[in-house]
Amino acid sequence: MADDYNIASGFVSSALRFPEHLFLADSLNSFSYGQMYSQAAQLAGHLSASGRPKRVGILGTRSVEAYAGVLAAAIAGAAYVPLNLKWPPQRIAELLGVLDLDALIVDANGASLLTEAVLASAPAIIVVADKAAPLSPVPGQTITRFGEMDAQPLAQPVPVGPDDLAYIIFTSGTTGTPKGVMISAGSLASYVEESRPWTQLTPDDRLAETCDLTFDLSVHNLFLAAEAGASLHILTPLDMLAPARFLRARDITVWMSVPTLAATMRKAGALKPGIFPHLRLSIFCGEPLPASLAKAWADATVGGRVENIYGPTEGTVICMRHTLTEPPLTTGERGILAIGTPYETMTVAILDAQQKPVPDGLPGEIALSGPQLAQGYLNASPEQDARFCILDGQRWYLTGDLGMRDENGVFHHLGRTDNQVKVKGNRIELEEVEAHLRRACDSDGVAVVAWPLLDGVPQGLVGFCTSALTPEQITDALLTTLPRYMVPEPVHVVATLPVNINGKVDRRALIDRLVHEQAAPATARNLEHTSEGKP
Repeated sequence: MADDYNIASGFVSSALRFPEHLFLADSLNSFSYGQMYSQAAQLAGHLSASGRPKRVGILGTRSVEAYAGVLAAAIAGAAYVPLNLKWPPQRIAELLGVLDLDALIVDANGASLLTEAVLASAPAIIVVADKAAPLSPVPGQTITRFGEMDAQPLAQPVPVGPDDLAYIIFTSGTTGTPKGVMISAGSLASYVEESRPWTQLTPDDRLAETCDLTFDLSVHNLFLAAEAGASLHILTPLDMLAPARFLRARDITVWMSVPTLAATMRKAGALKPGIFPHLRLSIFCGEPLPASLAKAWADATVGGRVENIYGPTEGTVICMRHTLTEPPLTTGERGILAIGTPYETMTVAILDAQQKPVPDGLPGEIALSGPQLAQGYLNASPEQDARFCILDGQRWYLTGDLGMRDENGVFHHLGRTDNQVKVKGNRIELEEVEAHLRRACDSDGVAVVAWPLLDGVPQGLVGFCTSALTPEQITDALLTTLPRYMVPEPVHVVATLPVNINGKVDRRALIDRLVHEQAAPATARNLEHTSEGKP
């Protein structure tokens, strides 16, 4: 990493080379590199009025204010910390109390979460969108609107060291206080260096942004696009319901999302051969990628490449990838694509319960080592800290994912260690059941949860899927490939599966639904009669 490195250096270089080139476009506005640089540099100057900031919170997403906040924090030499707009104000206030932020950047949607309690925990410097409702600062606090800033732009990005924080992203799907993953500038620099050769972005590329800033896939799009001079095109929630129209209207060349979003498009009949003529690179991550879905997506492009990638937030976005081939390289009988081989700078191992390597072909826990590893968790508990460990003098991260390396050195994902359940003495991997359910219902939209629970112990499985078949037909098909103890009972055929802020299937919402049904069985049966069935 160069001595004058800054994670925003690529963006600044692009802004100086072609200031008129499109940087960011949403449903209403577009912003050139020059316009965004002017905004970010002035905001960086405002943040640096009292010295170099260390951490800057971003209470916003998919907005010009949010992106300006990220880039301004980076230019000022600070780490940026995106905060989830779906968190309740109480959780935001609690996190602000421990984050030790120097400033908070807030867009119009985020401003609605600035309750008295949140403001009381917020830092002294707050910058809000011009359209935000009036706010009353607490004593010692200043609230400035973007259009009111009069600070001098920061002339140059502040050099940072490899151990300086680049960002803190909180992992999704956790209970209680979420875990803040701390990624250093050195880790991000290594990631960008390894990702540049295979993505090969140019100023002509147009990237679709499907992810919130709280999902680390946004790191990939933002920093790789910015250094290449490419443009980011932000999908609205409405666009997310029908992305095919957006892809065609914007001539998108690079797509990155979770497979669930592609499965929704396929179910709607949107993946017709050749429908996306400009799409040259498609990247899927975050969930198992069914081979049939990957092939359907590839057919929808004209010679486009499909990549299945793997990487936990703790490993800086991506550390393994696999290119779709013909025939596809799948994981056993699961019908999902392999996760491939690691980046050259990263080491991947499959470990047993004693944290010893297992032979090729045997399952174990996926462990990662290399320069992309996070520094750790913010204010980590001993249990959380244990995920980062020293084995034979080398630092590793234990992912909690089950995997296997085949005889050709290709890695396969086998589910989560915490998605293994024991039902009536039988150990079951939920992802394995989902693979069979996917085939039985002829749909990519599936989810299996352990339910009901008795004293915290699973008593059975319940399946959910989007399908044109009846639950009885699906169950009959499952019984031909699975032992009865692995067959979900019942199987619910639903119009859509709930998804979380990152577009992944929201299994917690499915559990909540089952809890509700258990509490009000008669009402639930009536609702099922009227709202479910063949989509």
